[in-house]
Amino acid sequence: MPHATPLISTIVSGLVLAFVLGSVAHRLKMPPLVGYLIAGVLVGPHTPGYVADQRLAPELAEIGVILLMFGVGLHFSLKDLLSVRGVAIPGALVQMASATILGWGLGRLLGWSDGGGLVFGLALSVASTVVLLKALQDRRIMDSERGRIAVGWLIVEDLAMVLALVLIPTVAGVAAGGEGTGHGDPFAVAVASALGVELGVVGLIALTLFKIAFFAALMLVFGRRLIPALLHWIAHTGSRELFRLGVLAIALGVAFGSAQLFGVSLALGAFFAGMVLSESELSHRAAQESLPLRDAFAVLFFVSVGMLFNPFILVSDPWPVLAVVFIIVVGKSVAAFLITLVFRRTVGTALTISASLAQIGEFSFILAELGVGLKLLPEEGRDLILAGALISIILNPLVFFGLERARPFIEARLPKRAPQPAAAEQQAAASSPDDMAASSEPATAAASSSEAAADAETVEAQVTALENHVVVVGYGRVGGVVGQELRSANERFLVIEDAEKRIAELRAAGVETVVGNAADPAVLKLAGLAKARALLVAIPEAFEAGQVVEQGRGENPRLTIVARAHSDAEVEHLSKLGADAVIMGERQIAQAMIELVGRKRPTEPPPAPDGAAPAPA
Repeated sequence: MPHATPLISTIVSGLVLAFVLGSVAHRLKMPPLVGYLIAGVLVGPHTPGYVADQRLAPELAEIGVILLMFGVGLHFSLKDLLSVRGVAIPGALVQMASATILGWGLGRLLGWSDGGGLVFGLALSVASTVVLLKALQDRRIMDSERGRIAVGWLIVEDLAMVLALVLIPTVAGVAAGGEGTGHGDPFAVAVASALGVELGVVGLIALTLFKIAFFAALMLVFGRRLIPALLHWIAHTGSRELFRLGVLAIALGVAFGSAQLFGVSLALGAFFAGMVLSESELSHRAAQESLPLRDAFAVLFFVSVGMLFNPFILVSDPWPVLAVVFIIVVGKSVAAFLITLVFRRTVGTALTISASLAQIGEFSFILAELGVGLKLLPEEGRDLILAGALISIILNPLVFFGLERARPFIEARLPKRAPQPAAAEQQAAASSPDDMAASSEPATAAASSSEAAADAETVEAQVTALENHVVVVGYGRVGGVVGQELRSANERFLVIEDAEKRIAELRAAGVETVVGNAADPAVLKLAGLAKARALLVAIPEAFEAGQVVEQGRGENPRLTIVARAHSDAEVEHLSKLGADAVIMGERQIAQAMIELVGRKRPTEPPPAPDGAAPAPA
């Protein structure tokens, strides 16, 4: 019988349109997220035709934010975050203050109140979690020092927004002559009632900080033991279905529970859940199991942003829109760039942080709705924030591209400076109770890793001088074994790698290393494929490996190309693109098993059952 299905129709329309328009954008050499945003505009209320459910879409998008932050947490440890606290905490606070002042100034020029201007400025100061993390992942710099600083910066912004969302209603109530008991926060109301006093602004700040600190301590003390133990128990059941379900239950459950009990954001709760799980050997498998859902719901986030955008504001208020985009893309970027340089980071790091923060997203929408609901921010301000968000998200890949191209020009005009090593900060971070017995070797390794990363950013890339050599793409579990065998055979080879720790290890061992993503033609060109004799693609991602194989074959038709795969479809895909041989790990394992069984075949037939004739010899 006919019935309403708003959830199904919203998911189907969002994903199908996002796929179609994302494919078109990719075909036009544009980022797919541009297509996702346009898909949202088409199914939104401001364009004719079908309108998706405006209440369900943001909630579905929030699942993507949770899974994305959980995945980031899986790749980070507490030491990683503490190692960048010296730049992330003051940097984020100063950058947010700068953007807030610029937004407040624009609000005053538009005739808004001081309260409206401050809410407007705050909304322009905080970057989108999804956009920032997707940008780092696409460029494969999440595990680098630049990536850690950007994520640490993001966490500080997240914490600041938690405080802002608690304090803005209270400050608005006090300014209107009301009471500062923390309306909307049941815990604050309960504390005020129990004590028989009004908490006021200072009391609410102290209470919020206490809740955040208590949540962090709870996760680091109990969650650090309980969550990995729970996942290990699930893994021992041998059920992949239960393991996948357990990963999702932990990510979503911790995120939702932390938001309800402690008032922190869903994203921050999910990040902590992933971070305490990162110390488990199952963290890599957990990341793989959550990846498909994470990517699908992250797409719905961009669709939901597009649904909120009213394209007619570009005609009705073009100059305010341009001013908002200028603050987001230029004002925030310049502030972040200068702040990062003040803390003696390299130009490459400063440019990465600047580009990462040159956009706004989900917290900005929440602040805009809160400001309008409290009569602080006019509806025009909310529309400008939404317009600025969509335009800045579309421009963000171009900002990355432009700043990367401008990097040599900027470096040539700035005084040379030695990058500040992170060893001191990492050594301080390593002095936690759990690591007091550790030797000084980790600090030395951290320093070497930092120096390697600095070298990767400051040394001008040049094409290798090697000839008749082997190029190894990826130095993980497979590539590492290949590299060891090549070294034992005294073969001339180089490695293309983008993980900071592996780069440090390779350079410490004297192995020539090209830093970057091998799928990037500019990076692959540095490996000198035209003079190489073999290309060994040891990375597990078939699509990325296919790009490397195709470019390698085009660079040198006589090149011997060997790749790895996990399925017959991947073998066929890589072979069509030009691989001479594709090795499927599962097939090699099966052949090895058969060979072992064949070697131990019994020389005499087994005894025949009672009453049966013996088997012929």
